[in-house]
Amino acid sequence: MINVMIVEDDPMVAEINKRYLSKIGGFRLTTVANSVDDAILLLGKGEIQLILLDIFMPGKQGLELLTYLRKNELEVDVIIISAASDLERIKKALRYGVVDYLIKPFEFERFNAALVSYQQKTRFTDKLKAVSQQELDNYLLHRDETAIVEELPKGLTKDTLKQVWEAVQELKEVPFSTEEVANVVGISRVSARKYLNFLKDLGILDVKVIYGTIGRPVYQHEYNQINEYLIKNFL
Repeated sequence: MINVMIVEDDPMVAEINKRYLSKIGGFRLTTVANSVDDAILLLGKGEIQLILLDIFMPGKQGLELLTYLRKNELEVDVIIISAASDLERIKKALRYGVVDYLIKPFEFERFNAALVSYQQKTRFTDKLKAVSQQELDNYLLHRDETAIVEELPKGLTKDTLKQVWEAVQELKEVPFSTEEVANVVGISRVSARKYLNFLKDLGILDVKVIYGTIGRPVYQHEYNQINEYLIKNFL
């Protein structure tokens, strides 16, 4: 679990950030600070891995917190969430090592992408002591724009996943059943259900079970476009 601090002086914006964060698994909001001074005090009271930081605030501004973190060599990552869109501030934030920069107003999809990307990098770095040049390029520096290719769960194949994904794209405008996907792809319902469950686990599909008066239950799938970008790591 990644412990997060939100540093934001606007209560409404802080609440939006809290609500968005609660939708993403693997993150725990530990505290909210409404100023840089409060954030510095709270950093000493708990273990924080990630700060969601605004730049424009009364008193000290967000970039001063970045200066404090680097000067004191604190191992805390920062994602900027700010209305500041001038290149001077953006370049300074990047020089101080922020892992992402979101310009207000932003959509949940962009917020989600920033947090999930950070989560993937954290998981990768936590499990290894050393990396090859290729791993460094692909996983952390993103030199390879084809993205990270992750392993599929046992029993699933890339070729069949592609076919199922294409079928989902055909059917996604309305709720669709496992049987409909199986018919489009030409595989059994059991096989189709495995791939659809995988897409459900990624958050790309929402699944409802409908029980009729007789016969087996029908699984209805609804498409969740917000998380569709996650499929690219497996294709």
